[in-house]
Amino acid sequence: MAEGLFGFLRRDLREALAAGAARTPVASTQGALWVSHWAAAAAGAGLVLFLLVGYHAGFDRLNAAAAALPPLLWELVTVLGDERVAFALALLLARHRPRVFWTLICAGLVAAAYARGLKPLVDAARPPAVLAADAFNLIGPGHRRYSFPSGHTVTAGVFFGVLAYYAGRAHWRALFLLAALAVGVSRVALGVHWPVDVAAGIAGGSLAALAGVWLAQRSLWGVYDSAVHLAFVTISAIVAASLWVDDGGYSGAAPVLQLLAVVSIGYAVLSYLILPLRRGLFRRGADADAA
Repeated sequence: MAEGLFGFLRRDLREALAAGAARTPVASTQGALWVSHWAAAAAGAGLVLFLLVGYHAGFDRLNAAAAALPPLLWELVTVLGDERVAFALALLLARHRPRVFWTLICAGLVAAAYARGLKPLVDAARPPAVLAADAFNLIGPGHRRYSFPSGHTVTAGVFFGVLAYYAGRAHWRALFLLAALAVGVSRVALGVHWPVDVAAGIAGGSLAALAGVWLAQRSLWGVYDSAVHLAFVTISAIVAASLWVDDGGYSGAAPVLQLLAVVSIGYAVLSYLILPLRRGLFRRGADADAA
């Protein structure tokens, strides 16, 4: 009985992955152009700021201007760059868009190597370590080290970059890329990163998204192998669960993070277990009636 049930679930998942992969184009020329141009624009903007004004360029004005908006808004925007949020959102795509899910996994590995490799190598001081406490607006934890590049912006750049690559319409691509930019702006608004950090985060995250596309296209076993797929779904669910107990220092966003944890894990349980079992029982009942 158990073996038959597990066998059915495996077959059902393989069929779902094949159907889901067919819904998503293998390659998108327009998507690649959008993301690559976005990366180039961010890199160019960051380089101009750094060469003409310096590493701290633009922080004072942007941080002061952002203070006109509620702190809660910036907290809600910035958590979109939390790696755990990216995993939770990826769960919502995994079964029906397995090609996108696998690309996010591949791109995320590249992005992690980029951000976590550069941070200790550069070890740039953040605004709280450089500026007087009354000289700028600080919201949330006042991190002092490892400013370059902005890790939250890298995460947003890679996550929304992959979505922009696979999006079918220009307005969706623009919306996804602007979402990554909003996360970057929020890091300056919160007082924990310089604009140059943000530019490097968007550029690196976007390039990591394209690298993830390239890797995913050359490792299709990650799309169609049900065991590999389930392994990464399980990892994503475990990471998403941590949102329930850890708000990352942004207490205002805690209820939203907890809701996301419940929705993403609940959706995974529903789509990977409850609905397939329901279909299996329905088929068995239909076969019994036919016999």
